[in-house]
Amino acid sequence: MQFKHPELLYALFLLLIPIFIHLFQLRKFQKVPFTNVAFLQKVTIKTRKSSQLKKWITLVTRMLIFICLIIAFAQPFSASKSALKQNKETVIYIDNSFSMQLKGTEGALLKRGLQQLYSQGIASKNLSWMTNDFSKKNTSHQDFKNDILSVNYSQKQLTPREVLLKSNQLFSKNNPSSEKRLIFISDFQTKEVFPEIPKDLIIDVVQLKHTGTSNINIDTAYISTKNSSSIKLTVKLTAQGNIPETVPVSLYNKNKLIAKTAIDFTNKSDGIHSKSIVFDLKNKEAYKGRIEINDPNLLFDNTLFFNINTAKKIKVLSINNGNSNFLNRIYNTIEFDFVQQNSESLNYSDFSKQNLIILNELDNVPESLAIAIKYFSDNGGTVLIIPSINGTIEQYNYLLSKLQLGAFSKLNNQEKKITQIVFDHPLFKDVFEKRVLNFQYPKVNSYYAISTKQPAVLKFEDAQAFIIQNATNFTFTAAINTINSNFQSSPLIVPTLYNIGKQSLALPKLYYEIGTQNQYSIPVSLTQDEILKITDSNFTYIPLQQTKANQVNISTFESPSDAGTYVIEKDKKPIEKVSYNYNRSESLLRYSNPENWNNTTVHTSIGELFNSIAQDNSIHSYWKWFAIFALLFLILEMIILKFYK
Repeated sequence: MQFKHPELLYALFLLLIPIFIHLFQLRKFQKVPFTNVAFLQKVTIKTRKSSQLKKWITLVTRMLIFICLIIAFAQPFSASKSALKQNKETVIYIDNSFSMQLKGTEGALLKRGLQQLYSQGIASKNLSWMTNDFSKKNTSHQDFKNDILSVNYSQKQLTPREVLLKSNQLFSKNNPSSEKRLIFISDFQTKEVFPEIPKDLIIDVVQLKHTGTSNINIDTAYISTKNSSSIKLTVKLTAQGNIPETVPVSLYNKNKLIAKTAIDFTNKSDGIHSKSIVFDLKNKEAYKGRIEINDPNLLFDNTLFFNINTAKKIKVLSINNGNSNFLNRIYNTIEFDFVQQNSESLNYSDFSKQNLIILNELDNVPESLAIAIKYFSDNGGTVLIIPSINGTIEQYNYLLSKLQLGAFSKLNNQEKKITQIVFDHPLFKDVFEKRVLNFQYPKVNSYYAISTKQPAVLKFEDAQAFIIQNATNFTFTAAINTINSNFQSSPLIVPTLYNIGKQSLALPKLYYEIGTQNQYSIPVSLTQDEILKITDSNFTYIPLQQTKANQVNISTFESPSDAGTYVIEKDKKPIEKVSYNYNRSESLLRYSNPENWNNTTVHTSIGELFNSIAQDNSIHSYWKWFAIFALLFLILEMIILKFYK
């Protein structure tokens, strides 16, 4: 028990005064002689004992009256440490990720949770709150209620560690003695191991639970094969829980249904299982595609947008001294516009129109050509150098230094095999089904030793570099003509040169994921004041863009924030289309148990949480009870004085 005015308790020492008076009995009795002394002595003794008992009882009741009154004026109370703190800060985290679309016993988890929060009385003066994509610091309870019901779903999902870091920004920094409380409302879909909690932070947790663990989602779509007439589009579905035996899948081009089929899950196994289907599309035809399924659980993953633009050819220029027939075979397809120039009659003005320039075994690389190649590279072009065994090393090194690829030291006339492939490099990432280590290795009869800090793409058997890359520039360290090497007849030449060509213009893919770093190039030339915009009927966004001579490199991250197919515009004229989809990580229904989170208090519901907080913050006052006891003792004294003889 504690007291609001404890200094008044010193008045209890004054109760010693009536005790001393009673004990010493300052009033003295006088003896008076009387007849029949024997009888009167008996009466005197009996009366004196009765009087003393009555006085003791009266003294006790009066002292109890004063004790109760003094304690009542001192205002006794009981409260927890939390209730006694005057400065309290509360941060509420509301998980509004897509997994909160699932239904609980009273409806969708997020919507029901927001309604329960709306109906609660939150007694914190310093109230802040946040979601996965929104935060508001030091808001009033009324403003909180005005905003809370407008919270919508977000593709972003914070981990518990990110929630702690973000909440730390909402707590005050200049008041370390204040009580800091974080209210964590989520379904706790598995993200990471629970982090350690700071000692000065109180965490209250409410895990919102859905009634089932079933979901079907469109996991991905990709082009599995492609030829001159058709494209095979493979669509992969992932399912778990109690799902139908067949799931209809619809394919749209714009708003027109062009195909519909069903995936058979009859022989599904327990747990998570995946099935794929293939749609045949016409090549050389643009598609503003949409794939749909009908699943009542999670809604965000029922649709996948994709886009196939009209194919634009990648422009490749080969500057030759050596034989270029192998280049002509690789780049003479519908995907490339391949042209050649002789090193003796170059037209530098054509460089700006190209995406890839190949220097094919030039004996001489004049300074003017090196400067033009450097300018072309700086403006987004890709350069591939195939050196000549008769090349002038000084001229080559001047060009290599410009492109920061290193420097040749000397020509070594020694046979070497090309045995080491960097399988994780983008040129070879999807080329091999497995890491082949026993095929017929190509070889060279001579090569240039090179000193460089740049990574190698292919290596010789002694780990020296055969192909080196820096940014968009590549160089071989050996000539690959048929006299010096059998690389032209090796299976490696096609994926190597083909993918260098493909990467020289990173055209938009079928779709991109919102919330990840995305980069692609648009083959368009812009003047100094022109920009590209990403638009749809309700949205206009200017992305981060870098203008090059013959293309614009675009980077996006969290915008656009909604899944769909957007138009890339230049001066309100459509250039290309690009599609974005939500990340599918939340489609797998796996959950953590907050009971395993140390130093947290787990509550069964939002209502129970706030009742618990209100109880912790309540102060129980007892002065009224002591006032009542004082009145009761006063009544008891009056009864004793009147009726006790």
